[in-house]
Amino acid sequence: MYDKVIEIMSGIRPDIDFMQEHKLMDEGLLDSFDLVSLISELNDEFNIAIRVTELKPENFNSAAALVELIKRLQSS
Repeated sequence: MYDKVIEIMSGIRPDIDFMQEHKLMDEGLLDSFDLVSLISELNDEFNIAIRVTELKPENFNSAAALVELIKRLQSS
């Protein structure tokens, strides 16, 4: 799952090293357009629905954080 998240993120922003970055939102590396694209791709790929309540920086600061969010959504 981690590799697929990295692949999706890299497709949206190939200029960012998502394996190394851990403050994507805190440092403003992802903008609102990136976030919309990312949410759409993740929802489709993993058959989840990322809700407004999950739009917190800590859920989007790294690929690992996104994997944890996806796992939580899939198990609920």
